[in-house]
Amino acid sequence: MPVRARGLTVEGADGRRYLDCLSGDGTLVLGHNHPVVLAAIRDALASDAPLNAPESATPVKEAFLSELLRTLPSDLADGARVRFCAPSGAQATQTALELVRSATGRTPVALCFYGGADPADAQLGTSAALFVDPLRGGSDCGGDPDSSTVLAPNFWMRDLRYLAAARSIPLIADETRTGVARTGAFWAVDHSGITPDVMVLSRAVAAGLPLSVVVHRDSLDTEQPGTPAAPFRGNQLALAAGAATLAHVRTHGLATRAAALGARMLSQLDSLRAEFSCIRRVRGQGLMIDMEVRPPEADTTPEPTETFAAPATRLTSTPFHHSHHSLRARPGAEAGSGLAVAVQRACLERGLIVGLDGPRADVLRLLPPLTITDEQAAAVLDRFADAVASVSHTPAAPDARSPFS
Repeated sequence: MPVRARGLTVEGADGRRYLDCLSGDGTLVLGHNHPVVLAAIRDALASDAPLNAPESATPVKEAFLSELLRTLPSDLADGARVRFCAPSGAQATQTALELVRSATGRTPVALCFYGGADPADAQLGTSAALFVDPLRGGSDCGGDPDSSTVLAPNFWMRDLRYLAAARSIPLIADETRTGVARTGAFWAVDHSGITPDVMVLSRAVAAGLPLSVVVHRDSLDTEQPGTPAAPFRGNQLALAAGAATLAHVRTHGLATRAAALGARMLSQLDSLRAEFSCIRRVRGQGLMIDMEVRPPEADTTPEPTETFAAPATRLTSTPFHHSHHSLRARPGAEAGSGLAVAVQRACLERGLIVGLDGPRADVLRLLPPLTITDEQAAAVLDRFADAVASVSHTPAAPDARSPFS
């Protein structure tokens, strides 16, 4: 039960301190209660301005827009339109879909890097937009949920950009999980150098406070607003926190920092596989890392090969439907999940908070704040290795559940 928190450190009601590598499910990119975020919120409160102004321009909203546009690809930022939505990423996605439906009169198609159809499929030529999650495990478009920290290859994203442009179809990029430097670039699309026509932003864009926005080219503007009713879209505290967060990440080069530190952490975690056979795979990008943990005897499926075929044989398209796929640990998970739960519990006993994910509840996730120091990163790795060592040869109880269930 957390009662106080600052940066990476959380203090529980029991007086113990923990290193929090969940960071509010990745939303707290500056960690808990960062001074610049707290100062921005206090200033907004002290100004006596309305706390919620959904229909109005305000100084706080203008500051947020200014910082946001500085971070976007320049050819999108020039002339961009920004729509403030209801607080969740799902509602921002709905806004983006209504926008392109209104502009084209057609239905969007979702795509992910996960084997199948020819991109010349006629269905793509009649779509309102191509909706892509830069993560290979984008569950909303039928992707592999076990690869949900792995970005689609740059060549695939570039080919997708070309495909959309050749057919005059808007390209929507979902940056709700990958945005604000989490992957080692400010936005995941920056890795491939593409510029989407629409970007969906949420989660970390306001340092964990409820805010989501849709950025789009002005050519997609229509007479219809395309924004579902959202009475809290003018939350001044979230906008203030967002402006402070975006500015701090940009001016302190935290994307570059995340890329370098994440690469070192991935390398050190991957070296543990030689020592512990229960660590099956280590994956990630920047400070978005996961480890697949299960007993070798619990799996008879061959390990997948990470080879990338030509895009024409790897592109899958599905009619878009936004759904909520829960990948959290759940009772009755498949065999092998007990070991991952045991490692998660052993981490907690050692003062380390990690996430449990995957449809088999056998994926341990690290989402540390971008402000994590080298010394803290070393402590995280030491505690994780010790936790794995403590349980790797101990059979897990068949009814083991996550300590956070």
